[in-house]
Amino acid sequence: MIEKKDIELEKAVLIGVVTQNQDEEKSKEYLDELEFLTFTAGGEVVKRFTQKMAIPNPKTFIGTGKMEDVRQFVEANDIGTVIFDDELSPAQERNISKILECKILDRTNLILDIFAQRAQTSYARTQVELAQCEYLLPRLKGMWTHLERQKGGIGMRGPGETEIETDRRIVRDKIALLKAKIKVIDKQQAVQRGNRGKMVRVALVGYTNVGKSTLMNVISKSEVFAENKLFATLDTTVRKVVIGNLPFLMSDTVGFIRKLPTQLVESFKSTLDEVREADLLLHVVDISHTNFEEHIDSVNQILDEIDSKDKPTIMVFNKIDAYEAEPFDEDNLVDERTKANYSIEEWQKTWMNRMDGNALFISALNKENMDEFRKRVYKEVREIHVTRFPYNHFLYPDVEDIE
Repeated sequence: MIEKKDIELEKAVLIGVVTQNQDEEKSKEYLDELEFLTFTAGGEVVKRFTQKMAIPNPKTFIGTGKMEDVRQFVEANDIGTVIFDDELSPAQERNISKILECKILDRTNLILDIFAQRAQTSYARTQVELAQCEYLLPRLKGMWTHLERQKGGIGMRGPGETEIETDRRIVRDKIALLKAKIKVIDKQQAVQRGNRGKMVRVALVGYTNVGKSTLMNVISKSEVFAENKLFATLDTTVRKVVIGNLPFLMSDTVGFIRKLPTQLVESFKSTLDEVREADLLLHVVDISHTNFEEHIDSVNQILDEIDSKDKPTIMVFNKIDAYEAEPFDEDNLVDERTKANYSIEEWQKTWMNRMDGNALFISALNKENMDEFRKRVYKEVREIHVTRFPYNHFLYPDVEDIE
């Protein structure tokens, strides 16, 4: 349940479709995630509208009858924002704006807005600005629709086109400038990574809001910003961690999400260099989420895009304290158990631990099973370190000997 605070939230309506590729259950789950995104951005969802369609309407995304229902609800309830679960084309956005006469956002625009709020460093702000400019460029025409009402004649020939072309040139120049700025920062960060020497690098990866930053705080004893909202972390944070007497570097990276905007994947690929150059990945999963398996697939897909899927990986199933049992089946845990009854031994008997025996079950928030986590990470890091520095193996004890 999303908590409402005392601050006044912007009232919003969500719109999604049920198609041949997205059944009713999947549509509901995506809208749940869209509601969490809306809350993260500072909005309050008043109502959801869904419609069954073979494919979205190319002019207005949903049908005319359903659009009229939305228009009447928006007008009657003083709704300021309508948010669509998929990316709208520039034409769809213009058509819908004329009908509803309120702010129209799609999933991409909403995520870009959250990224803009969350970006703390100059590098993250530059990447977000680049993504926003690339999203804006094909949509500039809609900003000059007021000129369509003007008549031609003396002094009025073609002002709209002139203004649009001027704006397009400004945005294109801005994109080129931002790309050049990112390239410079990338070179600086590559030098910084090179200066870290040959220390073993471990990267936390996973879906957004799975507890990566909380885990980072526990293991590195640092204060990385963590919050129960989507995309709480945008800037990659690197900390030196020591387990036993073995030092290594751990990085906390931006969370992934389904339907991640193309512009963001492109502009943030350089941020994921920490993942590309890592020696070991800790794939953190929120096991309390009903569709965590799909989250795993989404993360693996992005790891594949950045050529990091085949790296040594430990699956870290987090939030075991928040897990609630599904109806009994042969691959699940014992029937009619409450979440308080599960033991680590029982977790280890589930199908999740059959992934080459490469799974850990923890609660970073409650620091549950963290000793096992530390030992497992130590073992993997030690193996990589000894391979890199074979003459130093006597300096670092076997995992059984560390406290």
